[in-house]
Amino acid sequence: MMHTQENIEQLGQQIQQQSIVIDRLQTELQKVIIGQQLMVDRLLIGLLSNGHVLLEGVPGLAKTLTIKSLAKAIDAPFSRIQFTPDLLPADIVGTMIYNQQQNEFFVRKGPIFSNFILADEINRAPAKVQSALLEAMQEKQVTIGDKSYQLTEPFLVLATQNPLEQEGTYALPEAQADRFMLKVVVGYPDKKEEQLIIRQQVQSLATPTINTVASIADILAARALVKQVYMDEKIEQYILDIVFATRFPDQYGLNKLKPLIGYGASPRGSINLALAAKAYAFMQKRAYVLPEDIKAIAKDVLRHRIGLTYEAEAENMNTEKIIEDILKAVKVP
Repeated sequence: MMHTQENIEQLGQQIQQQSIVIDRLQTELQKVIIGQQLMVDRLLIGLLSNGHVLLEGVPGLAKTLTIKSLAKAIDAPFSRIQFTPDLLPADIVGTMIYNQQQNEFFVRKGPIFSNFILADEINRAPAKVQSALLEAMQEKQVTIGDKSYQLTEPFLVLATQNPLEQEGTYALPEAQADRFMLKVVVGYPDKKEEQLIIRQQVQSLATPTINTVASIADILAARALVKQVYMDEKIEQYILDIVFATRFPDQYGLNKLKPLIGYGASPRGSINLALAAKAYAFMQKRAYVLPEDIKAIAKDVLRHRIGLTYEAEAENMNTEKIIEDILKAVKVP
């Protein structure tokens, strides 16, 4: 589709109307979630751009509550899977069960058959279970016995991992973490927010209820508009420069980063940076992507796609600092 000034203006008007749905969702979520605006925004970006989200944070930061509330506000089926070391792939996708009376097998579908999946503490599950979930995320289908079943749209996996405990955990392999569009680091609330959380929990007699303020059809319509958001070739080049700088830092005058990066972002990094930037622009009610949108979302898209060497760990260097250095070095269009 050719983008003319007129087209972009028309698209802008459509986005103004359709993005009201996102405003309504945010207002509804604010009734039960205090602070954590970044987490809410990133979940909505995942929802708008059909990408899965990995949330990392200590327990008690309202990760589960946020995801549950989002599903309720859209009136979409929600499943929570608590990952444990003894979980089997069949516990997630389902299994064939034999019916003696009818002398035949029938399929019992697992919790993966929902629109919203909360994969709680994904790093507690063994590799077989993680790969069963990741296959469903990638293919949007599940095989039980010899038959494949399509998963219904929107299909959004929100996985949480606890960075504190290492005992009895199975770190997500890099290639599997790459399947997540965004990795969001969830921080503590500030003092004022935490005071409000205490009051809400201790004083209020009734917990605020989440009302349905959007439908699945609204989300799919918004997604279609997000895809149409205009991205100039200069912005595409900017994305490529950022991603290539994670692979070949010396070509961007970042020689000091070369010994610190084990491997750079894959092509999924470029694709997801473009998709997430379009969704970010949509949430700002804009029909075109700006370099600022790329900068705003870069850390969440790239932090789990850059491998560090032992040298980087010895120097106390993390992926956040590497992305900051790259954003400073790469020329903004």
